[in-house]
Amino acid sequence: MMKLTENFDLDEFECKDGSKIPVDVYYRLNKLAMNLQVLRDYVGKSITINSGYRSPSWNLKIGGAVNSQHMLGNAADIVVDGLTPRQVFDVIEMLQNRGEMTIGGLHAYNSFVHYDIRGHSARW
Repeated sequence: MMKLTENFDLDEFECKDGSKIPVDVYYRLNKLAMNLQVLRDYVGKSITINSGYRSPSWNLKIGGAVNSQHMLGNAADIVVDGLTPRQVFDVIEMLQNRGEMTIGGLHAYNSFVHYDIRGHSARW
């Protein structure tokens, strides 16, 4: 088990199909984990990673976007204990506006939030 931050381990971001994480993806996953640690520290609640890195074949199998940030190691679909997806969205957006989290893609689905560190704002 490789620790990325105080509260996140690399295995939480691994692809669900068991494929190895490419070497060039590690850096981005580390940056993503550091951003999620900022969120974790702010809300003081545990965060579950539903989906982190996705291999291209797994992304295709589950119907992910053709250019999914998950395949780059830039994205995570998360659930924050005790908060609704909309509340999580609002906190991340506030932390982005304060410059404490990297600007990127953000969307509140019914049961989770997608957050990515693509470097520019994207909402859908």
